[in-house]
Amino acid sequence: MADSERLSAPGCWAACTNFSRTRKGILLFAEIILCLVILICFSASTPGYSSLSVVEMILAAIFFVVYMCDLHSKIPFINWPWSDFFRTVIAAILYLITSIVVLIERGNHSKIVAGVKVMGAALKHRGKGLRSQGPFLPVLLAESL
Repeated sequence: MADSERLSAPGCWAACTNFSRTRKGILLFAEIILCLVILICFSASTPGYSSLSVVEMILAAIFFVVYMCDLHSKIPFINWPWSDFFRTVIAAILYLITSIVVLIERGNHSKIVAGVKVMGAALKHRGKGLRSQGPFLPVLLAESL
């Protein structure tokens, strides 16, 4: 019995890591890293705005794990592509609002860097959300981004 468990572990590990090599896996991992950079920038300037990046980083990590472990096929009553799409659209809107508020406030250079990073993240979210839907959105709309 121990031999069968030992043989199944590499296959399970390979199945879980295959997602991280796909385009969606790379984008979700980049989103987690970008949220971490934004969290560091906000923590250095204004810690009041850092909760948005923490929440978005946790949600991105949850979606990464769901797709990596192939849980989206085991929980079919949730439409995972649309859930991911709405998560990214809401995050893009909130990141844009936060970055505008941070850039409007007069402050130090770390606030400006944080605002610029958040605007970049918002633009990344907008592109990722539309491109990840595949057949659900018109091809011309996804190609124009």
